[in-house]
Amino acid sequence: MIPTDAELTDLAASLGHALRAQNARVATAESCTGGWIAKALTDIPGSSQWLEGAVVAYSNAAKLSLLGVPSELLAAHGAVSEPVVRAMAEGARARLGVELAVAVSGIAGPDGGTPDKPVGTVWFAWASGRRTTAARELFGGDREAVRRLSVAFALRRLLAIVEAR
Repeated sequence: MIPTDAELTDLAASLGHALRAQNARVATAESCTGGWIAKALTDIPGSSQWLEGAVVAYSNAAKLSLLGVPSELLAAHGAVSEPVVRAMAEGARARLGVELAVAVSGIAGPDGGTPDKPVGTVWFAWASGRRTTAARELFGGDREAVRRLSVAFALRRLLAIVEAR
């Protein structure tokens, strides 16, 4: 089911509450979501207490310059890959000096897909301390649906990570 704006707001508010309770800060590194995760977070009053910042690194050049993603990873694996999204999350965490960062890179469509990486393929990574985890999802629907589902997935996993700390 595609999450509504109200559901995204509830997720963001829950995450903000959990981060504030731990006096922790988060950052985002976004490609296919275009800053939507950060938008959901900044919709919450008081988010400046737990959101450090966001980087929208849509192009490969931006991933290199803003997040420090090694060019070798982009050349070998492409932007929509586990190694690249891990590097994006780790780059955001280090460059913004936060405890936790999330990164997203995917193919929202309607074009751009390949047999190996069809439209709806989205890679996520969460860097927390010295541990980085990643996940790949394949979402159905149009561009709006893929992006909305990606935002919800990223927020849910961020919340689970914070709650497990």
